[in-house]
Amino acid sequence: MKLLLCLLMNISAESGARLIQVAAEYDGQRIDNFLLRTLKGVPKSRVYRILRKGEVRVNRGRIRPDYRLHAGDLVRIPPVRLSVADNERHPPQPLLERVREAILLEDREVLVLNKPAGITVHKGSGVDFGVIEALRALRPEAPFLELAHRLDRETSGCLVLAKTPAALQAVHTALRAHTAAKHYLALVRGHWNQGTWEVTAPLRKNVLRGGERLVQVVEGGGRPARTCFKPISLFRQAALLKVEIATGRTHQIRVHAAHIGYPIAGDDKYGDPAFNREMARYGLRRLFLHAHSLTVPLGGREIAVSAPLDETLREVLERLETES
Repeated sequence: MKLLLCLLMNISAESGARLIQVAAEYDGQRIDNFLLRTLKGVPKSRVYRILRKGEVRVNRGRIRPDYRLHAGDLVRIPPVRLSVADNERHPPQPLLERVREAILLEDREVLVLNKPAGITVHKGSGVDFGVIEALRALRPEAPFLELAHRLDRETSGCLVLAKTPAALQAVHTALRAHTAAKHYLALVRGHWNQGTWEVTAPLRKNVLRGGERLVQVVEGGGRPARTCFKPISLFRQAALLKVEIATGRTHQIRVHAAHIGYPIAGDDKYGDPAFNREMARYGLRRLFLHAHSLTVPLGGREIAVSAPLDETLREVLERLETES
């Protein structure tokens, strides 16, 4: 075996390829995520291209992008050129400070952030840096750090990142099995007199409207989605709701809220422009949707975290309360 490994490494060195033996902490990680982590700075499209073409081999065989690694696997990575610019780029200091100050909990398995509104969870679509890039810059010694789920750019609140492949898989399993509880706070238009309201309208992603890609309710053709709205505070022209989701579709809460006639304040994609202008008078300059709390079972224990509303959202509620 040692002779074979030396031979393989020599072949890899001569061809410019890399041969990496998978360490125990990466057991269970998907090969695409492993490559994205290993080949920092390489565009995601390039990583998936070498996977599709079979240039990446595991134990000398071709694999699919969703293949999960095992400790001891031998991964052959073809030569991939990194530009100097890609290697030298670094998240700006103000972003690093905002992310550092937003950390709510961190242990050996997970890191939970009170993600500020306006920051994406990862780079892409014209955005150079997101939460994950900032945290990897803040934790350069961490062997593993991955997003366990996602939040929209304009949504604030609890965001979980996994520090081990096992933790990542545990969070994913809990989300799929609905054993994780996610609660949001949303300010919506109008006087709410519905009590608790469960919405199950199916959703379809990437529906074009005027050249813009949206998520829409599509009866009989969308993916199942379930959102439960419960009133917390009622104001003269708005209501603060507690929202629980049993599925994690893109823009689910925003689309379901608009679908039942109670669009979320500050939503410039699915909301009511006139209501948004009215809420701007109360100081609201962003989407009023906040991932308030999260409970996740994790390896025999339970992670329970709550993220407070930021000062801007608290002041909006105080002004609405004063006028009601």
